[in-house]
Amino acid sequence: MKDREESSGSSGSTTNNPNGEHEPPREINIRPFSSVPSSPRNASSKYDFVKVKVWLGDADHYYVLSRFLVCRMLTVTKIPNHVAVKIALELKKLLIDNSLLDVSQKDLETSLFMLMERRGYGKEYVNRYNMMTKFHHQRVPLVILVCGTACVGKSTIATQLAQRLNLPNVLHTDMVYELLRTATDAPLTSTPVWTREFASSEELIAEFCRECRIVRKGLAGDLKKAMKDGKPIIIEGRHLDPSIYLMNDENKAPSNDPDKSSRKETNSSGDVTSPEEASSSNTKETEEEPHSQAEAMTTSVEEELSEKVTQCKIDEETVKEAEEKRKPADGSGKAKSGPEPIVISIVLKMAEFDHKALLEEWISSRTCGDKYTSKEKERLITNLKTIEDYLCSFNSQGVTVVNISATTFPQTLDWLHNYLLQRIEEGIRSSENETPAKEEVLKKA
Repeated sequence: MKDREESSGSSGSTTNNPNGEHEPPREINIRPFSSVPSSPRNASSKYDFVKVKVWLGDADHYYVLSRFLVCRMLTVTKIPNHVAVKIALELKKLLIDNSLLDVSQKDLETSLFMLMERRGYGKEYVNRYNMMTKFHHQRVPLVILVCGTACVGKSTIATQLAQRLNLPNVLHTDMVYELLRTATDAPLTSTPVWTREFASSEELIAEFCRECRIVRKGLAGDLKKAMKDGKPIIIEGRHLDPSIYLMNDENKAPSNDPDKSSRKETNSSGDVTSPEEASSSNTKETEEEPHSQAEAMTTSVEEELSEKVTQCKIDEETVKEAEEKRKPADGSGKAKSGPEPIVISIVLKMAEFDHKALLEEWISSRTCGDKYTSKEKERLITNLKTIEDYLCSFNSQGVTVVNISATTFPQTLDWLHNYLLQRIEEGIRSSENETPAKEEVLKKA
């Protein structure tokens, strides 16, 4: 019985003619690849198996077209991700169906812009695409700082902006803080600064700034690489002091330079006093205070100044290294006019009621949350509020303060995306305007 079934089963593939000879097996009709329905979950396409070479200018260099990279560049221009995926697939299909397996960069962009306009993304989006292409080709140094206290959405905002702007490098100061604390002899404690008890808010801010400067030294290598190689980077965390990263126009040094900040002092009434008046008033106050307090203040001021001078040296070394790299290889010694770095500082804050609710939930979810008493919780929230007010005070110096809310989070993210594109465009325009002037100065020199 079994032999009969096997013989009947095998008769479907071969047949015997009257002479007893075996005929070849019958051909099975298979639908072509294009007619095979694909699962909606499968993001691949038959066009992904065909390579399209994109040639760069007149040089003998090319790259293989990638739908993924095209899609990422389109999302930078604020085209929705699902539409960008469709445009990238249509571009690959258009080239392959027309047997354009070798295409120039210019022809590729012409076809891409045509598909964008067909879907309603016209001149505005094309200009953004060209602007970001120029940004990457010129390797403009870009540093984006996302500052704020705990539970305001720094990591979420930084990750979302990195995805939208196609920036793969995101640094977290919390990780740098822990590495410096455990792997080096840096004067950092395991207890966060906002959980400690201070006599005044000034002492809290002074300690916060001291820890921020130490973390800044830990970020020196990544910042140097960003300035030298034009590597965009996003830094987020609770140990970011905008005053350390603010750059002036004269020497690209921090705006809190001790030599410059000591030239002008402001009294309690808000009037600017001269250095002589400030020194005389300080002398009178120190004469009235005990000598022990004066010595303590002098020591703390000296330590703070030494840290600031060290910070200035680090920034000067960063600028010098960037200038050294811009020098041509002919040994002329004249530095090339490269793009100026773009440093964008953003401070995130939240409504007091919402922030307090998130902080209480954050404290209770921590492993050591049960150790906090109600008084300690109030002190922690008060300290974070003090630090937030300090960070928001830099709004007058050009730092952008953004209010975060759960109900308007998508709109806030869209606004930040557009704001960063505007800042990048302004930075590229300013560098282009400064380049002719620098070249004339170098020619005269």
